[in-house]
Amino acid sequence: MDSKVAVFVVGMILLCSLSSVNGEEWPSPLVTRESRRTLVLTESGRITAVDVHDGYGGSYHLQFITLEPVSLFLPVLLHTDMVFYVHTGRGTVTYVNEDKDETDEMDVGHGDVYRLEQGTVFFVRSHPDPTREKLRIHAIFDTAGIDHPLGCAVRAYSNISDLVQGFDERVLQMGFGASLESIRGIKWAPSPPSIVPFGQKDARVKSKWKEGVFEALMGVRGPTGIVNKKRKTKSKTFNFFRAKPDVENCNGWSTAVTHKDLKALKGSNLAAFMVNLATGSMMGPHWNPRATEIATVIQGQGMVQVICPSDPSGKVGDVSKCQNKKFKVQEGDVFVVPRFHPMAQVSYNNDTLVFVGFSSMAGKNHPQFLAGKRSVLRTIDRDVLAASFNAPNASAIGDLLVSQGESVMLACTSCAEEMERKMTEEIERQKQEEERKKEEEERKKEEEEAKKREEETRRREEEEAKKREEEEAKRREEEAAKRREEEEARRREEEEERREEEEARRREEEEAKKREEEEAKRREEEEGRKREGEEEARKREEEETKRREEEEARREAEEARRREEEEGRKTEGEEEARREAEEARRREEEEEGRREEEEARRREEEEEGRRPEEEEARRREEEEAERREQEEAARRREEEEARRRQGGRRKKREGQRKGKEQGEKKKRGDGRNKRRLPREVERNSLWWTGNDEDKHESRQ
Repeated sequence: MDSKVAVFVVGMILLCSLSSVNGEEWPSPLVTRESRRTLVLTESGRITAVDVHDGYGGSYHLQFITLEPVSLFLPVLLHTDMVFYVHTGRGTVTYVNEDKDETDEMDVGHGDVYRLEQGTVFFVRSHPDPTREKLRIHAIFDTAGIDHPLGCAVRAYSNISDLVQGFDERVLQMGFGASLESIRGIKWAPSPPSIVPFGQKDARVKSKWKEGVFEALMGVRGPTGIVNKKRKTKSKTFNFFRAKPDVENCNGWSTAVTHKDLKALKGSNLAAFMVNLATGSMMGPHWNPRATEIATVIQGQGMVQVICPSDPSGKVGDVSKCQNKKFKVQEGDVFVVPRFHPMAQVSYNNDTLVFVGFSSMAGKNHPQFLAGKRSVLRTIDRDVLAASFNAPNASAIGDLLVSQGESVMLACTSCAEEMERKMTEEIERQKQEEERKKEEEERKKEEEEAKKREEETRRREEEEAKKREEEEAKRREEEAAKRREEEEARRREEEEERREEEEARRREEEEAKKREEEEAKRREEEEGRKREGEEEARKREEEETKRREEEEARREAEEARRREEEEGRKTEGEEEARREAEEARRREEEEEGRREEEEARRREEEEEGRRPEEEEARRREEEEAERREQEEAARRREEEEARRRQGGRRKKREGQRKGKEQGEKKKRGDGRNKRRLPREVERNSLWWTGNDEDKHESRQ
């Protein structure tokens, strides 16, 4: 039953370790002495510090306080628990015991361990020493519980002067019951460093106001000024060198402090331990299921090996986080071993290894050893262990468990040297691997750079080619655009010329059309005038013809009457009549010419106001009309002459005929018809006696 419980416990421990560290960004386990940062440095002392993390959310602040002989670490108010170890020297720690409402003092020396609770006000004085040995204190503060609610960084403690000087003078004066001069001396004094010289002579001659205020701050002086003389007690510390070791053999010894050993540790999550390994020795492989160890090497040097519990190779998946570590430690170095991480500390063959450590949750922690008589593996069934280690048989596991006779401190000759050699080889191998990787990265980088250069060259060439193509295309586009512009300009010019030509042609056409219209209008007007003139001429001619016919008829009638009257006369009488007739016809023609001239003048007067073109046209028309009239007059004269020549003979014959007819008419009593009929017949006979050309001209 016990073996099953043990197997279950080991399995749960390993399962918790796997779930706890998987995916964590693991901190470095080693902080060398050179990595400490300096907080205070004066002639009277110095304070250095380091901050460490365990990878499980725990964070710790370590301070290494060094006081020269006869120096003072000024009063501070603790914000968290403080566990300290006195490495060298002697001194006095004075603090306010809140439970007993009194001030306690304790003398501390080499090897002492003590705890001061959160909220405690304390200060430290170093004793004079003939060898000038310094008081060195190693202190640890659990900073996990002092996070500010607003996220501001909070120190492990505050100086008392910072707590007082911020108040108003009146508040301080009334609160302390001190004089205003004393309050102003405190409030406006420059802040001193944390460590100052503090000799016995200085203590005797210090001013009364400083003594009064200091005692009031420490709780031994009431507000009324009356000193409350509280009982001073001696607090008992734990000393590693006076206590009996928990484990001790020829290989070394180890001592752990719990609240059973030191009442001041009761209720604290911190404890202290010391390990002293002789030369060529080892603290056997073990782990802490609940506590994280933060150790400081105070003497010698050695090797420390820490195993990652989640993966024997030290890797989680493909990302190196929690890893197996081997590292060398020497005086002043701090190393951290988180819970669940198996570890082993080994000293060299020529040197011891002494380290003082602080552990968290020490009251509930029980270290589990893997080797030796106290090995946890001894509680597990061997067949189960054989199956766990994939061993061929249980006898091999038995040899593994019973061969080691020692319990915790084991002999390990040359183990540290071998471990350092392997570490050096691993470092060298890692360095070579890193160099190889670096070379590979550089080679890849060079290849990438070469490829990049090639790509850049190709890209530049492509860009240049593209640029050339773009420039060529741009040039072609410009040329095409220029050609298009020239063509467009030429087209615009041609279009302009065409428009101008069309406009000119249109204007010409319009002008021609206008001229044609004007000419047509003029022709129409001329034609109209001509028709009107012809019509008037025709009317005048008809009237004239009618008048002439009437005149002719009248004359013929008269002539007939005269001939009738002179019918019986002689032939000479007929000739006279002929001459008279010709004279009458001549007078008619002259009268007709005069009337035509008057008509022409009248038309000229009517058309006198018209345009010069119309006057010219009218002049030409008049000239043409005059010419036609003259031609017509000449033609008529020629026709008249021809008719006259022909009419002489006809008249003679007609006269004889008419005489007979008239004689017959007279006999019938129709004298008028008897007179007109011969004239019409004579006229008709005269009209149609000419040739065809004369007939055509007569019709016109």
